[in-house]
Amino acid sequence: MTSMTRLLILLGSTLCLPVAQADTPAVTDKQQAAVFSYPKGAKYAVSLTFDDARASQLDVGVPILDKYGVKATFYVMPDPVQARLEDWRKVVATGHELGNHTHSHLCTGNFAWLRAQDKGLEQVDLAWLEQDILKTNQFLKAKLSVEPKSFAYPCGNTFVGRGTQVKSYVPLIAKHFSSGRTWLDETANNPTYTDFAQLTGIRMDGMRFEELKTMIEALREDNKWIILAGHEVGENGLYSVDSKVLSQLIHYLQAPENDYWVDTVDKVGTYIKMHRN
Repeated sequence: MTSMTRLLILLGSTLCLPVAQADTPAVTDKQQAAVFSYPKGAKYAVSLTFDDARASQLDVGVPILDKYGVKATFYVMPDPVQARLEDWRKVVATGHELGNHTHSHLCTGNFAWLRAQDKGLEQVDLAWLEQDILKTNQFLKAKLSVEPKSFAYPCGNTFVGRGTQVKSYVPLIAKHFSSGRTWLDETANNPTYTDFAQLTGIRMDGMRFEELKTMIEALREDNKWIILAGHEVGENGLYSVDSKVLSQLIHYLQAPENDYWVDTVDKVGTYIKMHRN
């Protein structure tokens, strides 16, 4: 990743925050007193998530997570899970969460790889997409005895159709899952406000540790829940989390003085739902 790309990511994730705050009314004493707390006195929550059930997640990512006792959420599709079924059984057995990432992984057809297949969310309707999503639920239950509670929108896209016929499939996710995570967002989740069907996801692919740390500390205001999202694990890249950076990140998040609670999306989401009212 070039220096310019890194700068753009940081600008989008952190430098825009003061602008948004400038248009926001001052925080009242009552709001300041309404501090949300997490288990063991933690001030902030973090979930590590990985999309697409990629082989490097099994070969590189899971060993790192297990070494430090960190549980992550993996949003998967049936085909790559079937290809490494026994390994994914071990992932489930060690306490990681598997979420639904649809069966077909449809995004906007503007992606060249979908244009080559003549596919795209613009070309389907809610009924088709619902069946596609439920296929993955059925697969995970049959093969791994997992009933997924969490969902991640492929490419962060939440629509079907075109123009005046566009419809959101967020209500569909709210119907079938406890949560739905988006992608490439610029803010974290306020525990007393966030919509669980549209949890924000923050990119961790291609980031150096210091960049990630700066971004996390800018986003964690108001006891927020930061959901980090990645794809491959190994070499640093546009869609890959550097394995050394992942280890550094875990060290930072586990340090008691930094006040983070790290757990799966379902564990953190369930806790927030129980305590935010």
